[in-house]
Amino acid sequence: MPLDRFEIRVSLEKLLLVLIVILVPLNFIGLYLTMDAHTAVEQKVGTLFRDIAHSDAIATRAFIDDRVTDVGAIATQPAVVDAIVAANHATGQVSEETRTTKIADLEKQWDTAASDALVGSILDSRASVSLRHHRQLDPRFLKLIVLDANGVPVAATDKPAHYAPVDEVFWQGVSAQGKGAVYVTEVLYDGQGKASYIGIGFPVLDESSRRFIGAVHALVDVSGLFALLNREQPGLTTATALVKADGTVITAPSVAPSMQLKSEEYGAVRDALGTLQGREAGYVIASMREGNRIVGFADTGLTESYSNLRWFVMVSQSERDALAPVRTITYFAILMVLVGLLMVTLLAAHFFLHRTQELADIEVPERVNLPKQEEEEEEIHAGVRQM
Repeated sequence: MPLDRFEIRVSLEKLLLVLIVILVPLNFIGLYLTMDAHTAVEQKVGTLFRDIAHSDAIATRAFIDDRVTDVGAIATQPAVVDAIVAANHATGQVSEETRTTKIADLEKQWDTAASDALVGSILDSRASVSLRHHRQLDPRFLKLIVLDANGVPVAATDKPAHYAPVDEVFWQGVSAQGKGAVYVTEVLYDGQGKASYIGIGFPVLDESSRRFIGAVHALVDVSGLFALLNREQPGLTTATALVKADGTVITAPSVAPSMQLKSEEYGAVRDALGTLQGREAGYVIASMREGNRIVGFADTGLTESYSNLRWFVMVSQSERDALAPVRTITYFAILMVLVGLLMVTLLAAHFFLHRTQELADIEVPERVNLPKQEEEEEEIHAGVRQM
């Protein structure tokens, strides 16, 4: 008889068993690989944000250094140096007590009409004309003031707020007890001009003795730096923030220094900065009320030169959005594992019920046939007795 067809018959139980033995381990392997990919993507995003933060930190330092250099160039201008030297020479023969008394008297009259003539002579000086020219060339200079060794203004683009700021921290920083030092203030806010700025003090030293003889005080607009940091980000929930060492936000999207807001992410960054491993990684996963965020960070390094500017740059994004490309695959892998476990459970239940049924089929006939056998034996015995 010719062989017309070739058939392979496999029981359903055996087929399910083979599928489970093959698919379930593969599902677990797939889940492991998916979780590993999740971690790898997280590391890649964190490294990317760290690099962006490092680049922004370099740009921030360059902005401050360039502005200090610009003020230093103004401090070496002949008109500026000559104005300082002339002022120091005019008061050189006056006793310190007399100078102090005069400064105190003029400070009291500074906001009255009695000071108009003095203010006019300061603003009309050759050095003041030079300062206004520098401001025209670079509008980031909001105000420029030249001070002599006593802290008295000798030239300015606009009327100074005070006659002689000798009691202010700024003057103590730039004069440095007669040695002279560059002094940069924290970010300040001008409520009238609606501008954020920093104060830069650059000392003027005598060419021969290198003794402090005066200083140039510049108020510099930092909105250009803020615009650079808050430029378009790679994701909708990605944000760059410049923060102080205490976590106060200097600038971030929709945040101004005057708000004095605290960064939630900075707590995790501060902890990471306290460890070598955290500093080397350059990013952390910060737990937030709205969910975790991946935060890359970098130190601007400004503290080494300017003690007031302990600033850090942070670039962060919602972990949910950053890891969106692998989330669907992760969910699918978890679903397949659950399906595999369900198949194992159903197969185990099937075998258990099938085995119970087989045992029932074997035991029940034994209980039923026993009475019948006894009846047959009784009939045989009855027949024998009748014979």
